[in-house]
Amino acid sequence: MKKKILIVDDEKDIIEFLQYNLEHKGYEVITSYDGKGALEKLSENPDLIVLDVMMPEMDGYEVCKKIREIDKFKNTPVLFLTARSNEIDEVHGLNIGADDYIQKPASVEKILARINANLRKSNSAYSEVGTGTRIDIGPLTIDKEQYQVKLNGEELIFPKKEFEILSLLAGKPGKVFNRNQILDQIWGENVYVVARTVDVHVRKIREKLGDYSILIETIKGVGYRFQKID
Repeated sequence: MKKKILIVDDEKDIIEFLQYNLEHKGYEVITSYDGKGALEKLSENPDLIVLDVMMPEMDGYEVCKKIREIDKFKNTPVLFLTARSNEIDEVHGLNIGADDYIQKPASVEKILARINANLRKSNSAYSEVGTGTRIDIGPLTIDKEQYQVKLNGEELIFPKKEFEILSLLAGKPGKVFNRNQILDQIWGENVYVVARTVDVHVRKIREKLGDYSILIETIKGVGYRFQKID
């Protein structure tokens, strides 16, 4: 069955360019010229979404947030394709749940490679979250099947990437993960994301853990590890 790609951009030329090349590679393509239309097109169950940021009425960031609020699309890869090149914009996009951030202009080869990499990753590495594995460590319970985190029995809400980083660290307490290892395992080896993104995500995880934030230890100049609890 063909993989279905939703392309959202207010520039007709870009949509037509991407649609032609994706269909040539065997993908089924759905299109929308604005954020509201994109949310309506979710009824067609896309396997991956390519989002522009700067669109009228509802920008790509808001669309991404709304997509991640829908349980069915919590793990659907979302890629930003945008002219915004500021690192702050990239970090913000990744923080709100995007899987990748591609700056315009970008070659069709690069865009296709990113789409393929994210689809492969979605079908393999972290779709393994659905295996029913559960982590119990001290007051923390991580249910990978339900994408649920509880601290002392109280549920905490984590966006996808934060959940995956927490699961990675807590799944191997005492093991030090450097930033590149975290980037490779969470975002994939073929996806370029700045190392600072890891620090931003860890900071947000710690904020949610509150008094238990000390469970995630910073190894200066290296990365992070989850403390062992006897």
